[in-house]
Amino acid sequence: MKFLCLPGAYGSAKNFKVQLGPLAEELERRGLGTFTYSQGTHEVHPPVGWEDYFGSLPLYRFLDTSKGDAFETLRRLRHVPRGLSPEETMRQFQSAGTSGDWHQSAWRSALDGVFKTLDEDPEIDAVIGYSEGAMVGASLVVEEALRAAKSGSSRRIKFAIFISGAPPLKFEGTDKIVPQLVDEVGIVIDIPTFHVFGCDDAFLSSAVALFNVCNQDEAAMYDHGLGHIVPRDAENVGLLGNLLQKIVPKVEEANRKAAKTSRPALVRTGSETDEGEYHTHVDESDFSTAMLRPGC
Repeated sequence: MKFLCLPGAYGSAKNFKVQLGPLAEELERRGLGTFTYSQGTHEVHPPVGWEDYFGSLPLYRFLDTSKGDAFETLRRLRHVPRGLSPEETMRQFQSAGTSGDWHQSAWRSALDGVFKTLDEDPEIDAVIGYSEGAMVGASLVVEEALRAAKSGSSRRIKFAIFISGAPPLKFEGTDKIVPQLVDEVGIVIDIPTFHVFGCDDAFLSSAVALFNVCNQDEAAMYDHGLGHIVPRDAENVGLLGNLLQKIVPKVEEANRKAAKTSRPALVRTGSETDEGEYHTHVDESDFSTAMLRPGC
């Protein structure tokens, strides 16, 4: 598989290559994939006090937030009550602010840029996204399915890895962008997916809301036990490699069979193992028993 790698906000292709490096090298060593790195087109500057946090300049976002506030997202999070379902948390989160991130023109521009990258490399057939990049990647999968249904064209993205992600956004009317939540729209991502996040992530609800809108027979999750990061330590990278060693070949085999019959490929990614668990729709209250890392 060839993965299109999409960094988080205040990232870059160069920095994400370093950030994802240990996991990418592990997957390449196992023969599970190759990687190409992209980035947003809107250059941004790190907030005061965070100059050294995001890596070397220049930094980018997929979304044009030139009129917004760098930390509005965190401020909104403080106003969301605890104990809500992931979906209700997302609704509360959106209603707590009026960020320009969700304006349709900015989002359409972001997606068009990713589609351009996809069109320029016909070998890409999978996506890895982190944070904002995961939200963009999830939205890419949804939008590609809609375009394929209208045009009759083949879908390119057959597998996705989402790290600390958020549910996909979809165009509605002429001026709205709406998050796709399972209790409102059901399942919207039908391809196999692998979700990586940590139980200490402040944005855990958004990652679970993304998991919940994916086909549960095709979805697996892994909790690295940390925060809003890309895991780079040897233990987590090794465990992720072991899990993906079981998943990726099954996805590829299903796609080969589907190509022969010209039918969409859907593959059950696995069953419970001692290294990971495959779950149905989850709520944050399930985490004490559902996730991999005890003590979170």
